[in-house]
Amino acid sequence: MVNAFLLGVCTAIYLGVTFFLGYLGYRQTKNAQDYLVAGKKVSPAILALSYGSTFISTSAIVGFGGMAALYGTGLIWLTVLCIGVGVLIAFILFGKRTRRIGKDLNAYTFPDLMGKRFRSPFMQYASGAMILMAMPLYCAAIIIGGAIFITQTMGIDYNMALIGFALITASYVLFGGLIAVMYTDAMQGLLMLVGMIILLALTLVAVGGLGEGFSALSDLSPQIPGFMQSAGLHSWTSMPDLGSTAWFTLVTTIIMGVGIGVLAQPQLSVRFLTAKDDRSIHRAVAIGGPFMLIMTGVAFTVGALTNVWFWNNEGLIAWEAAGRNVDNVIPLFINSATPELFIVVFMLVLLAAAMSTLSSLFHTMGTTAGYDLYRHIAKVDHPSKRVTQIGMLVMIAVSVLLAFAMPLNIIARATAMFMGLCACAFLPILVYGLYSKKPLALPAKLSLVVGGLSWFLWTVFVHTAEASQLGICKWLFGRVTLLGAPFNVIDPLVIGIPLSLGALVIGIVVCNARVDVESRAQAE
Repeated sequence: MVNAFLLGVCTAIYLGVTFFLGYLGYRQTKNAQDYLVAGKKVSPAILALSYGSTFISTSAIVGFGGMAALYGTGLIWLTVLCIGVGVLIAFILFGKRTRRIGKDLNAYTFPDLMGKRFRSPFMQYASGAMILMAMPLYCAAIIIGGAIFITQTMGIDYNMALIGFALITASYVLFGGLIAVMYTDAMQGLLMLVGMIILLALTLVAVGGLGEGFSALSDLSPQIPGFMQSAGLHSWTSMPDLGSTAWFTLVTTIIMGVGIGVLAQPQLSVRFLTAKDDRSIHRAVAIGGPFMLIMTGVAFTVGALTNVWFWNNEGLIAWEAAGRNVDNVIPLFINSATPELFIVVFMLVLLAAAMSTLSSLFHTMGTTAGYDLYRHIAKVDHPSKRVTQIGMLVMIAVSVLLAFAMPLNIIARATAMFMGLCACAFLPILVYGLYSKKPLALPAKLSLVVGGLSWFLWTVFVHTAEASQLGICKWLFGRVTLLGAPFNVIDPLVIGIPLSLGALVIGIVVCNARVDVESRAQAE
């Protein structure tokens, strides 16, 4: 347990700065456009830090850091995808076109952009409904991650930590809108950056340096849990056996699920709508790339090396020391292996990581419920700040209730699920909408429905990690999954994206054939 006075002072300073920035956002929010898209005048630095800190949450630090303790350094490939796909491709190939098209169409949200781009109300409320059904799962995982560390560090009851954390984050988002979210994101991103650099240095000192640490990690390979060795993982410093259960889980769920899923996340896509011009997006890349490298690279490196520290000090690997719960590995390591002052600092880092992501998710759910769906229910064409705030309150309540119901070791899994669904349902239509001169509604509708439905069916009836927990397949058919290995360890994303893309192509062919028939009929 850390010094209560030191913890109280640092926490008060952090919250004071957070609420001050939230207040600045509130003061600068003059209308609904400011509340929804930050007035479309955000600077490159704030854009990059807000994007990065929204993407990097407690899921990346706690959830995937803990997964690195179990799977080893193979997770570094996720860092490669986060930079190559999550920054370079996202900003250069997606960001500029999203900003331009969003400006031309006067779009306020991701579903609004889809609806206006395809000239289809269905695309707006269907994508909005999908967000409202799936995003609370991700929100709940973030809330759980923050609450776990608060409980372990401050000794606060878990339920109180969970509720208090959600309410503090909701307070400035509710009143300040996206301007407040992006201001606080930028501050929190800087804090996260400094904290992770210090964490890497402390970890390397604790394990004897980079070379010695990884050499010791390699020597610990015989201590890999039996179930992981049976799954195909034989060393914490190399990839699992190609085609093994561990390989499929690591590559298709963790690396691809997050690394590709980042491209079509609504809370990230809306960031591009806030950019002042294309130059701002270009400049943001120079900040976003290093930020992503440090945040994910450090988390996965430290996660793997915790095995060395726990073995040297407790005679246990990290997973066993943490009670066989990967989500406890990083919090336990911080509380056991670092100085008291850094425990306080890192608690604030995790709070910043969780709050930056959570605030963006709250804002996205609020705008989706209060604008995208409400405009179709009430038949209005203009956004309402008050209605958006009401929608946000409802979705925050849903997320908190879900956090109470979910298991504690769900952080990384829930993150990969949400990002995988976004990739299956939204990625093909986003590319089509951005790069087609005259995108058609029918192909987009087919792609959205097929992508979302195929992800859901594979998750419920085939992918063991989720199907075993949901129990629907067991209840209906008397077996955990309908298909065995290797299909039951292949992530739904690997199935959903090709099917979604195929549906898109079929829709385009059908539309073109229809046009040809009509042209011939008119000619005759």
